[in-house]
Amino acid sequence: MKMTVGQRWVLAVTSVAALMTVLDALVVTTALHAIQLDLHASIAELEWTINAYMLSFAVLLMAGAALGDRYGRRRVLAIGLGVFGVASAACALAPDLEWLIAARAVQGVGAAAIMPTATALLSAAFQPEQRSKALGLFAAVTGLATAGGPLVGGAVVQGLAWQWIFWLNIPIAVVLIPLLRTRIDESFGLARKLDYLGILLVSIGALGLVWGLLRGNETGWASAEVVAGFGAGALALVGFVRWELRTDAPLIPMRFFASRAFAAGNAVGFLLSASISSGAFFFAQFLQIVLHTDPLGAGLRLAPWTVTLFLVAPIVGRQVNRFGERPLVVLGLSMQAAGYGWISLIADTDLSYQAMIAPFVLSGIGISITIPAAQSAVLRAVPMTAVGAASGTYNTMRQLGITFGVALPAAVFAAVGGLQSARAFSDGFAAAMGTAALLALVGAVIGALIPAGTPVTAGAPSARPRAAALAEPTDLSRSETVA
Repeated sequence: MKMTVGQRWVLAVTSVAALMTVLDALVVTTALHAIQLDLHASIAELEWTINAYMLSFAVLLMAGAALGDRYGRRRVLAIGLGVFGVASAACALAPDLEWLIAARAVQGVGAAAIMPTATALLSAAFQPEQRSKALGLFAAVTGLATAGGPLVGGAVVQGLAWQWIFWLNIPIAVVLIPLLRTRIDESFGLARKLDYLGILLVSIGALGLVWGLLRGNETGWASAEVVAGFGAGALALVGFVRWELRTDAPLIPMRFFASRAFAAGNAVGFLLSASISSGAFFFAQFLQIVLHTDPLGAGLRLAPWTVTLFLVAPIVGRQVNRFGERPLVVLGLSMQAAGYGWISLIADTDLSYQAMIAPFVLSGIGISITIPAAQSAVLRAVPMTAVGAASGTYNTMRQLGITFGVALPAAVFAAVGGLQSARAFSDGFAAAMGTAALLALVGAVIGALIPAGTPVTAGAPSARPRAAALAEPTDLSRSETVA
């Protein structure tokens, strides 16, 4: 069945909107060194340019889906695009790092409104027999951000200035909003209550733990500030779990974690994202600071890592049913750990780029194997009526994992090395990559807990290769939109 003109517009507008949010998270990686020089930032301050975006994105994803269901997905998507565009302008105009960090947090709010409503609009516009193909095309477009983000960021920074990675978002938003309102019909889901207390508790919990990690080296790990941060974060997360078990409209349905496949799959998603984000944060900086490449050159040199992910994940996704999730997760995260561990061992000031290609490819293939298998384990563990909430939970865990994956290795980096010289950066980089490799290895161990040949629950979804492998947060709407 061919797509109608209206369906083509839905696919085009939602794909570009999602592409913008995913791309914005990655183009920053090759601009970090330029931002550090221009705004005189420390490594801990640079982390917040990533974490401020990811934290607000992660904790508000489910709220964005619920608001779209209640007030209209097209309306919430348009508002999200407007917020994202205005925040992008604020990022570009930032006179100091504090301003930039605050604007990045607001960008995350906009992204949390864009991603789930874009996916829900797309799912609602297509019949079940067409939906897999539409989600595959959607995922392929957003997957381009994974492969091209560092390259685009490097080209923009080198050809213009780092501010332009944010200015470019504005014309996209300006074009998409009127197209959205004139070419796409409104779509509603089942009105749901918002779990305001759950959002507050998980936000405090994540912020407290990340704050402690970021401030530990600077103020001392036993300082009142750090102890208070860790303590408040831990208490908030305990309170979050207790509240989610009691409320009738949970942000994250805790009952799902009784399933070993669901619990292990989410833990794997968290640790995989943490490991990936470590590389995204440090690789481009290492190439520029230690190997003295320019921003564009750094983006190009990351291609063996990013393009491998883009090319291999769709192929592996089609093999999940054949081999099962557990062996693929264990193999993939073991390869990811080996690739990062290899880079950690060879990192030095006289390292040649050619020596990094093989571990880049090894890591990229490992990531590609793990992503579709981990998400498949999560989605297969629940009935179809709960797939929306399950997918939302998984993607929230992934976004929180990204934040954790920047904060923990960066704390190790600051303890061992620094930004004062290429030698200091190389030493810290080696330690940070060793930490990231350990995160992946722990993920492989947890992946072994996924039941062999995870059964397809009655009415549960089959693996959705391209959408599961490449789409950033998917199916965050009510479950009926993916039925």
